[in-house]
Amino acid sequence: MKNKKAQEEMVGFALIIIVVAVILLVFLSFSLRTGQKEPVESYEVESFIQSFLQYTSDCSDNFGNMEIQELIFACNENIICVDERDTCEVLRGTLTNIVGESWKTGSDRPVKGYELLISSSSGEIMNLIEGERTTNLKGATQPFFKGGESFDITFTAYYESN
Repeated sequence: MKNKKAQEEMVGFALIIIVVAVILLVFLSFSLRTGQKEPVESYEVESFIQSFLQYTSDCSDNFGNMEIQELIFACNENIICVDERDTCEVLRGTLTNIVGESWKTGSDRPVKGYELLISSSSGEIMNLIEGERTTNLKGATQPFFKGGESFDITFTAYYESN
């Protein structure tokens, strides 16, 4: 009789361990699913704009390689690079690479799309649009001035709907 009691206790203990393991797996799967849907915060968008404005491009003027902010001014004034490339084309290519690497979009990603608009008081300089627009979005605008002319950079990230 003693041997059967010990066997029953061992089977009960094994069942408890299995039930606890299944419960832990369920909680783990829920926590992994919700971790992928983090929304984009406004400060991230503002920081992104500030950082790419300081990025140094491969287009140079008489003083050296231009940062993106200087490239925006040069594009607006129809200035060309020392190697005779169009500053607007260099700006578009550089920003396409930066934004594409920083804000990867797709159906399997939280960020579904983005829009980057650069404009001056005289008109639109560039507009990059990728992916789809959703109702959930975060954006920021960075104004700056040069020689009495105002410039605005607006970046909007569209992410997964709730």
